Amino acid sequence: MARLQTSFVLGYHGCSAEVGEAILSGVPMDGSDRKYDWLGPGIYFWESDPVRAWEWAHWKVKRGDFVDPFVVGAAIDLGNCLDLMARDSLEILENAYQSLASLIQATGDSRELPVNKKADNADADNLLRYLDCAVIKHLHSALEGQEQEGFDTVRGLFTEGGELFPGSGFKKKTHIQIAVRSKYCIKGFFRVEQL
Repeated sequence: MARLQTSFVLGYHGCSAEVGEAILSGVPMDGSDRKYDWLGPGIYFWESDPVRAWEWAHWKVKRGDFVDPFVVGAAIDLGNCLDLMARDSLEILENAYQSLASLIQATGDSRELPVNKKADNADADNLLRYLDCAVIKHLHSALEGQEQEGFDTVRGLFTEGGELFPGSGFKKKTHIQIAVRSKYCIKGFFRVEQL
């Protein structure tokens, strides 16, 4: 992938206070590998948006998943990035979709392509990204199988939430997320005070 932008970004990870303090003390971060992760497996960060990370951490507290919200900041080198805001990366991902669809069809088994789904009735954004995740995982596997250089990070823009104002094309929770696949791309962590 051509590097047409600065490779270092600041990322913000919402978590529990217990996990955040452990990360700051040197405990390695665990990545996510759920079948619906938007950008496939990796350690997830909101790019340049500590407010969104705090919102997410508070939402997890409200759901009962965390006792205390926390946000860890990180300096991230994007490395070899599958940047889904760049045309060449979008073409790579489109080809990966075609490859996965062909593979499923060629096997003749009962498997079908996964489908992105709503998390609940109020979800207007199809937050459960089963299809997107499967395509990204297929791309990573294909590169590994061909012994080609894999992607260190995956980066994408997500429009989420209701209209910013009536008739707007902008959404209230639009954000950029990064999934870090290669932990060495995280150059350091820092504490983020609650906003």
